[in-house]
Amino acid sequence: MKKQHLLFGLLLFISLTASAQRTQKPPLHGKNWMAITGKPLAATAGATVFQQGGNAVDAACAMLAATCTMWDVLSWGGETQALIYNPRTKKVIGINALGVAPTGATPEFFKNKGYRFPPEYGPLAAVTPGTVGGLCHMLQNYGTMSLQQVLAPAMQLAAGYPIEAETANSIERGKERIKQWPYSKKVFLPHLGEKREAPEAGEIFVQQDLYNTLNKMVEAEKEALKKGKSRKEAIQAACDRFYTGDIAKEFVRGCQEQGGLITLQDLANWKPKEEEPLTVNYRGVDVYKLSQWTQGPMLLQSLNMLEPLDLKTMGYNSPEYIHTLYQVMNMTLADRDFYYGDPARNPGQPMKGLLSKEYAKARLAEMRKDANDPNVQPGDPYPFEGRQNPFRDLLEARKNISDSATRRQFVPAHDSTGTAMNPEDYMERLWLGTTSVEAADKEGWVVSITPSGGWIPATIAGNTGVGMSQRLQSFVLDSAINPFNVVAPGKQPRVTLTPSLALKNGEPMVAFAVQGGDTQDQNLLQFLVNMVDFGMTVQQATEAANINTNQLWLSLGGTRIADRKPRPGELLLNNRIPQATRDALKKMGYALSFTERSSGPINAIYFDKKHGTLWGGSSNHGEDYGIGW
Repeated sequence: MKKQHLLFGLLLFISLTASAQRTQKPPLHGKNWMAITGKPLAATAGATVFQQGGNAVDAACAMLAATCTMWDVLSWGGETQALIYNPRTKKVIGINALGVAPTGATPEFFKNKGYRFPPEYGPLAAVTPGTVGGLCHMLQNYGTMSLQQVLAPAMQLAAGYPIEAETANSIERGKERIKQWPYSKKVFLPHLGEKREAPEAGEIFVQQDLYNTLNKMVEAEKEALKKGKSRKEAIQAACDRFYTGDIAKEFVRGCQEQGGLITLQDLANWKPKEEEPLTVNYRGVDVYKLSQWTQGPMLLQSLNMLEPLDLKTMGYNSPEYIHTLYQVMNMTLADRDFYYGDPARNPGQPMKGLLSKEYAKARLAEMRKDANDPNVQPGDPYPFEGRQNPFRDLLEARKNISDSATRRQFVPAHDSTGTAMNPEDYMERLWLGTTSVEAADKEGWVVSITPSGGWIPATIAGNTGVGMSQRLQSFVLDSAINPFNVVAPGKQPRVTLTPSLALKNGEPMVAFAVQGGDTQDQNLLQFLVNMVDFGMTVQQATEAANINTNQLWLSLGGTRIADRKPRPGELLLNNRIPQATRDALKKMGYALSFTERSSGPINAIYFDKKHGTLWGGSSNHGEDYGIGW
């Protein structure tokens, strides 16, 4: 009995202190605007545009351009995913600016080269660039400024800026791979032949080719305006120069010279899309995510499963809470891994069933309460929309997928080496990629962006200065792993990238996004629960100790099945988790690992309706930074 009282007291203490926790970074406050992103200089770019009279979309585009130029785990050849709240229509708009697999990218092509998944580095890892088109589309339709105004900070950065230590050291670590690609070597390694070949922290890093590319786009806009074209038409002219003009020709030449597949027709055919986001209501809060070409619906499914449960009584990060969260995420990630993919190419996906409250209850009833279930499989959402599952045979075959001993274990030059991933490499891939951009203004415009692709070590396409995406690796080559996400020319891969917006009573409540790979919606789920169920402020919620599961199919990295397969029971905890909780979780069958910071890094903007002000939150995890006014 005494032990029970002590445990109850501990859980009560954890629950109470979670909402009273003093943060390591102060929350931001503003009444006019808020700009938050992955680098301090990029946040300054957003602030500059706000001070010049731009709205939140203008500022978000400026921050996006700056982060691409600073290689904040992305480049101009990557992809952009966004949610925008339009205060005039009171609607949330989804922006799909993800590229597609190029001509010739088939399962047979990659299998003949010895891959079990598409490669993670090099020109064969590239989908068509989407960020330029996404930025131009957002600016044209929802911004107020010219492309020249929005690109001005990025162009100043491209002309030369003092590079920060994180990027400079990332270049140095990746220099052997960078040397395989002549245009990357030219840009990234200014001290070739010296002991340190990458730039030093604080050194002026010049990207003349990229500056020329951005300047060409601005020139196209200016020429169109001189001819009497509208602002929107002029921005489109700049975009066209990238996708069909001289920039496109040099991009394709440089890509193909280095062994890539992208053609001029691939670039010309690609266009950004608008979509209606998916949404569920969680305890009175309407949560919006992009559709199943991202992993975003996994968060919505998880909220549906958690809603019937009394999480507050369980206690923040108690053994019961962590176990429940882990099992719920494993189930929704298993659904993600099998059912999500490009809806334009897979019109029969069972999203209605997956997002139904009835399906969530059925899945919740399957959950083990006493121990980890190492054999969690995708559920069957089809009956919840009145259909029969056409993939039952694949679900059965999926349980037995492995690397064949007779299959070639060839690992291409641009990919990882070794027969199996070590723990450090695995965790890097779990967390790999992207930044986030959050912006809001007093008129009510809200933007949440999770851009990515073309991270260091990137293959730069010719003399454009543009790093190519590595997103093709998120496809599969075997339909038994996911019948909706098998690579094909013109198809989008299912990505981890996942911006978020939440509304309450029809008005914005919080915009939030996070850097990372498969951990993104794991961290964002806990961030939202921290605010809604545990009453944390936006800054407390960004810094709060989260958990991560490895019981999922890895979306990034590794050419072997063994590298990508779920790792049952692997659980990442924060160092602050007490010993009693650790012991309880071990008894449930968990293999524990620990980290000092497990919060993201999450960036978020909260809308204080009581005072008519904005709160900014930016976690203590990395270099993410915000400015408000």
